[in-house]
Amino acid sequence: MKLQPFDSDLIHSVAAQHPTPFYLYDEAGMRGAARALQAAFAWAPAFREFFAVKATPNPHILRLLAEEGCGADCSSLPELLLAERAGIVGERLLLTSNNTPAEEFVAARRLGALINLDAVEHLAYLVRHAGLPEFVSFRYNPGPLREGNAIIGRPEEAKFGVTRAQLFEGYAAARAMGVRRFGLHAMIVSNELDPGSVIATARMLFELVAELSARLEITFELVNLGGGIGIPYRPEDAPVDLAAMGVGVRAAYDASFGGTGLTPPALAMECGRVITGPHGYLVATVRHLKTTYKQYAGLDASMANLMRPGMYGAYHHLSVLGKEHAPATQRYDVTGSLCENNDKFAIDRALPPLAPGELVVVHDVGAHGHAMGFNYNGKLRCAELLLREDGDVQLIRRAETIDDYFATIVW
Repeated sequence: MKLQPFDSDLIHSVAAQHPTPFYLYDEAGMRGAARALQAAFAWAPAFREFFAVKATPNPHILRLLAEEGCGADCSSLPELLLAERAGIVGERLLLTSNNTPAEEFVAARRLGALINLDAVEHLAYLVRHAGLPEFVSFRYNPGPLREGNAIIGRPEEAKFGVTRAQLFEGYAAARAMGVRRFGLHAMIVSNELDPGSVIATARMLFELVAELSARLEITFELVNLGGGIGIPYRPEDAPVDLAAMGVGVRAAYDASFGGTGLTPPALAMECGRVITGPHGYLVATVRHLKTTYKQYAGLDASMANLMRPGMYGAYHHLSVLGKEHAPATQRYDVTGSLCENNDKFAIDRALPPLAPGELVVVHDVGAHGHAMGFNYNGKLRCAELLLREDGDVQLIRRAETIDDYFATIVW
C-alpha cells in the first residue's frame, strides 16, 4: 500500500481549521501520475491525455493537470464550462456525447472542442443545432466481439456507442456533409488492472481505422483509446505497468501503420482514475462505537461523501492516524449515519482498537469520490483540500452549509 503523503500532525492541524470529513488531494502525486502516463506514450505522435473531468471536477485540479499538458474530457455543459474556467479550450477540450442536449453541442462548438458522437443519429442533430463541425469522431461499441468487465458489463448491453456497421454509415454520412477531419474512440472497460485490455482495444481500433480509411477514402487524424485503467485499491494489488502498456500499444500501432501508406493518427486517452484516484484521501472522525451482534465504528462521513463501497461493494483501504503500524486486533463494520444499511465503508474490517475522536483515512478516493456525493437524508457535501507540493494545504472547495441545502427551494 502506497504511503500517505502526510503525517498525523499535519492532518490534526488541518482538522483544527477544516472540520472533518474532508477530502485531501496530493498535488505531487497527481502531477507524477500525469507524467507517467504521458511518458508511456512519448513515442506516439502528438499524444494527449484528456483528463476525465467527471472523476474529479474541480478547476484547481484541472488547472494543475493542464500545466502537465492534459486536456479535458467532458460529458455535460457544466463540465465544459468548468474546463473553460480552468483555461482548457479549443482542441484540448473533448466532448464525449451521450444522449446529448443541443445546448451542450452548441457550447462545445463555441469552445472549439473536439466532438465524439455516441450515436449515428446524433450527427444530423448536431448539425441542425450547432452547425457542421470540422472534426467528427464516433464511439465504437464492439458488442459480442469484445468482453467488458464487472463495472462496464457486456458491451452489447451497454447504452454507449455504435455498431461496426454504423461506423461505416456514420463516417460516410459525415463525409457527404463535408466533414474532413475524423477520429475514432472506444471505451470497453473500467478500473481494469490488465494492461492487455488497453492493448487489445488499441489493436482493434487501429485495424478499424485501416479498413474505414480504405473503404471510405477518408483519413483519421486521432484514435482515442478511452480510459478505464485501474488502480490498486487493495494492498495486495499492483499498479498497472504503464510503460509495458505503452510498449504493447506501440507494437500494435507499428503493425497497423508502418509501411502501409496510411497517415499515422495521433493517439489520445481519457483517463481519470489512474491520474487522481490514488492521490485523494477522505479524512473522517470516529463519532461513536457500538456493539450489538457486531462491532460498529460510526464515522462523521457517510455514503453521501463516498458512495463506492455502498453502491459497488468496492474496497477502500482504511488507516487510523497514529496507528498505521498498530496491530489490527479488532473487527468493525465502519459506517456512516444514513438511514440505509449499505451505508458502510467497510464490513468486518480488521483495524486497531478505535476510540471516539480518532481520525480515520479512507484511501484511493481521488476519483469518483467527492464527485459522486449527494444530499440524501439532508447530508451536506464536504470540503476539498489540496496538499501543495510545497507542503501548504489549500481549500479548493468549501463544505456545503444548510443555507446551500435550502437555496433552491421555493418557499
